[in-house]
Amino acid sequence: MKDASCNAARNANYLERVKLREPKTKHFKNCAAAFGVGGLICCIGQFLRYMLQFAGLSGDELAGAVSVALIFAGCLLTGLGVYDRIGRYAGAGSIVPITGFANSVASPAIEFKTEGWIYGMAAKMFTVAGAIVVYGVFAGAAVGLIYYFV
Repeated sequence: MKDASCNAARNANYLERVKLREPKTKHFKNCAAAFGVGGLICCIGQFLRYMLQFAGLSGDELAGAVSVALIFAGCLLTGLGVYDRIGRYAGAGSIVPITGFANSVASPAIEFKTEGWIYGMAAKMFTVAGAIVVYGVFAGAAVGLIYYFV
């Protein structure tokens, strides 16, 4: 009984020390940075859409071309090490758009390329994005079935 109360006091003392030393989070600054960077990425995508539409693309070709351009930009910036700095600054604002998905696929592939093509790059490429792909396909199939039967 005495050991339990001693441990509880020690834990409370430890938690008090942690609270005193932990850095204060800047919620407003973090939210503003995420909103600004995520919005900027989306504005760049919209600008690409307008430029490709002006060049003559329309419909599915236009949507596909914009998606491919943004995925390419995300992979290129990841390979150059720029997307990591954007992510450190913007947090969630950098992972929401399609460029964040490209980063989540390219980053593990780059990190594990030294382990080889099969066991390194190919096996680790979808460690972060794999769940997104699986649940995205599952949700798409479920919505498609609901749409088909309704």
